[in-house]
Amino acid sequence: MSDQIGFDDFLKVDVRVGQIVEAEEFPEARKPAYKMRIDFGEEIGVKRTSAQITTHYTPDQLVGKRVLAVVNFPPRQIGPVMSEVLTLGVPDEDGEVVLISPDKEVPIGGRLY
Repeated sequence: MSDQIGFDDFLKVDVRVGQIVEAEEFPEARKPAYKMRIDFGEEIGVKRTSAQITTHYTPDQLVGKRVLAVVNFPPRQIGPVMSEVLTLGVPDEDGEVVLISPDKEVPIGGRLY
């Protein structure tokens, strides 16, 4: 377990629901990954990112999928891609990433609380 944080610290992390609108191979990445564009609605818009999620997903499976992502980290250069959000996932039993998605239909842009 990580160090304890206060509730105010948790509130600083802005986690939103987005819908993947584009996913493609990222051959320049050191480890297999995809480049993605995720729509977070009017307030935030479409953001770019990359993720090492090739074990469980294909680009076709990703388009249209709703995922959770941190939207208020500063942009980070990952090879030729400027990553604007951090898409959230958890490891499976082999340590491969499984994306976190809402299990019901929810509007894009909704904030985690």
